[in-house]
Amino acid sequence: MTSSTPTLFKPLPGANDASIDIFFNDQPLQVQSGRSVAAALLAAGVSRFRATPVSGAPRAPYCMMGAGFECLVEIDGVPSRQSCMVEVKAGMRIRSQEGARDLSPSIDTDTAEPSLENAHGR
Repeated sequence: MTSSTPTLFKPLPGANDASIDIFFNDQPLQVQSGRSVAAALLAAGVSRFRATPVSGAPRAPYCMMGAGFECLVEIDGVPSRQSCMVEVKAGMRIRSQEGARDLSPSIDTDTAEPSLENAHGR
């Protein structure tokens, strides 16, 4: 989960130093509050956030601004969360995401609205 080399990801001087406890893959971590989940995990030495669906290659945050999806994790039971866009909270349970996940909520095909394409007879 964590590397033995020191992390190069460090907070700016004067940043909030309050520590909170979270869990990553059922392992307790003490991280700084007020940061994104991605920033907190990186600072704690986590280097693998998810695996690609096809090859299983490890992935970690890339852009840290919500444009990419390399930082997807499961947060408190909800899959496919962009960890760079969620503020870390005490007691959070975060899991690395393995393989493909559905990014949209499931739709009940019996009650689903017709698409605009079908509604216009095209």
